[in-house]
Amino acid sequence: MAFDIEMIQKVYSNLESRIEAAKKVVGKPLTLTEKILYSHLWNGNAEEAYCRGTSYVDFAPDRVAMQDATAQMALLQFMQAGRPQVAVPSTVHCDHLIQAKIGATEDLEIANNTNKEVYDFLSSVCNKYGLGFWKPGAGIIHQVVLENYAFPGGLMIGTDSHTPNAGGLGMIAIGVGGADACDVMAGFAWELKFPKLIGVKLTGKLSGWTSAKDVILKVAGVLTVKGGTGCIVEYFGEGARSLSATGKATICNMGAEIGATTSVFGYDEKAEIYLRGTGRAEIADLANQVSVHLTGDDEVYANPELYFDQVIEIDLDTLEPHINGPFTPDLAWPISQFAAAVKEHNWPAKLEVGLIGSCTNSSYEDITRAASLAQQAVDKNLIAKAEYTVTPGSELVRYTVERDGYLDTFEKIGGVVLANACGPCIGQWARHTDDPTRRNSIITSFNRNFAKRNDGNPNTHAFVASPEIVTALAIAGDLTFNPLTDFLINENGESVKLEEPQGIEMPIKGFAVEDAGYQEPAEDGTAVEVLVDEKSSRLQLLAPFPAWEGVDIKGLKLLIKAKGKCTTDHISMAGPWLKFRGHIDNISNNMLIGAMNYFTDQTDSVKNQLTGIYGPVPATQRAYKAAGIGTIVVGDENYGEGSSREHAAMEPRHLGVRVILVKSFARIHETNLKKQGMLGVTFDDPTDYNKVQENDIIDIEGLTSFAPGKQLHVVLHHEDGKSESFAVNHTYNQQQIEWFKAGAALNIIRMKQEF
Repeated sequence: MAFDIEMIQKVYSNLESRIEAAKKVVGKPLTLTEKILYSHLWNGNAEEAYCRGTSYVDFAPDRVAMQDATAQMALLQFMQAGRPQVAVPSTVHCDHLIQAKIGATEDLEIANNTNKEVYDFLSSVCNKYGLGFWKPGAGIIHQVVLENYAFPGGLMIGTDSHTPNAGGLGMIAIGVGGADACDVMAGFAWELKFPKLIGVKLTGKLSGWTSAKDVILKVAGVLTVKGGTGCIVEYFGEGARSLSATGKATICNMGAEIGATTSVFGYDEKAEIYLRGTGRAEIADLANQVSVHLTGDDEVYANPELYFDQVIEIDLDTLEPHINGPFTPDLAWPISQFAAAVKEHNWPAKLEVGLIGSCTNSSYEDITRAASLAQQAVDKNLIAKAEYTVTPGSELVRYTVERDGYLDTFEKIGGVVLANACGPCIGQWARHTDDPTRRNSIITSFNRNFAKRNDGNPNTHAFVASPEIVTALAIAGDLTFNPLTDFLINENGESVKLEEPQGIEMPIKGFAVEDAGYQEPAEDGTAVEVLVDEKSSRLQLLAPFPAWEGVDIKGLKLLIKAKGKCTTDHISMAGPWLKFRGHIDNISNNMLIGAMNYFTDQTDSVKNQLTGIYGPVPATQRAYKAAGIGTIVVGDENYGEGSSREHAAMEPRHLGVRVILVKSFARIHETNLKKQGMLGVTFDDPTDYNKVQENDIIDIEGLTSFAPGKQLHVVLHHEDGKSESFAVNHTYNQQQIEWFKAGAALNIIRMKQEF
């Protein structure tokens, strides 16, 4: 079934004329990224060439996708916008709130009972405002989008940082905060700084143990967690064309871990095969008619250095399987070097759990490659030494692999099949352990491995690899095992070796499903009542944030000076806190509880300058708010790295934090702060970070003449009576300054609707 076919036809009908207009103003051949972006300008045909990394541009996305945790706040904001229906096709996917504990059936039943009011709220909002609703158990948002909504040449935004997964089908798909989604659903333009472009040329062809996952694990090692910030990564070359569409999606999905705005592959035969295999032959036929516009120009790929800001080349013939980690997804180890690294760094070599699946690696191809190893274990009389779990990406995949016998194969080696949901990948995992604090190792085919992310234990060393490497190491129970070279001793005492995994790109008998889990919205939602209980602890209607007072912000207390990595997991944890994603006040009780205090090297312990007593961050901030005192948060590099969750921006705003001052921001988080009317600034001289003292009173000067490109100034009033000041930078354009002045972007939308 092809959803929204009329919208796709319209996109393709405009493609040639818009690309030709873009070529005239740019004056040279175009990359695929440029073709898609220029063909989605808010004002239609391009009239000027935009400067990469500098120009703010208004775009018209084709659709919006939201997962249940972020959709709550996005839709609560949309309800304030005053529109009767969403302006573009939009969907909600219930995948984040299902905790992995026992197994698929039991866990889904518990989730449906535990989260009933949230699911009812989301279902009712979708019915009222015309959004498609994917019920709990339908699958993980990114896999469901790939199977149903992604199309070559399209532009989509989604309230999850791994929205770029759709790039596997040639779509520019970008993770955003709920306020951005609200803008687009309300019929307004979506603003993005025109990205720089990184070209990745893939030569050769994968074989043996190496998979598409290893491409992005290698790229993460090259670019690091912030090397792609402000950039779109475009893959091309013969190697790119040889990869399956789902393999391409894996690479694009995990591009979020290098900070990339998104990643994309061109339309090719593999994309066509996937579209037809998932019941969208009509889209494949349309794409074939405009295929020349769904990939970069030949001149670009012949001389990529002339058209990309950076070019990386990877030979798939020689690429090794990689294992990345621990504690960061860019610490990349070729498998030939990994065992030595484990020993050198004294990481726990015993592997306790192997987990495959998630939005990153849960395709039919992934499952079959992993299952081929599980079957070998059965045939060679091997028993998995580590716990082993399987998370299907969607009900379509789950039903099909069960029909084809692969789930039975996993169960024969002790594997547990979890619900079609995010589960352990986002901390929704009731892990079975006799000591939740001990040093231990796990390995996953997920995308992120920050400390405490999967199970809440800071001593869990989480590593990331392909599903087949995860499966092999789970069978061995040993991180130092190299399945390419090493032997195992089976239950009969015999030395046996695992052969190369074998996978099937698309099911031979085709995909099948009884109930995909989709709920179509009501044709007329005017009479539908949105369900929010005013006494609920999980849902809370929003009140507008106050406007800026029109003066410089002075007399701020330092709430926390965060030391080192401060991701959105540190600022607003997931796991057990997911249940409060629709209640801004309750979830604010997790604000910055994971951030390390520079002055004490402790988490969730800061000095209350009113009392001199150290206490939890949220409680301390609430005390300042009650006293009418504004505060400032100071942070390190790449502040806000990770998830798109806008709660990391809304919670400080709700509790009265006025300013976030850091060495550098992650892209999505910086935008989220701006949308919520927060002031986010960066040190002009990063060493000025060292000047901030625990008992400082801090002023922000220059706001009365706040302008694009014009520095602001910070004044530190130290406890000893001395003061010092320094310049800070910002990236606000004029429209974003208006958001700040109005108190939030949503306040401006509301005013326009009222007018």
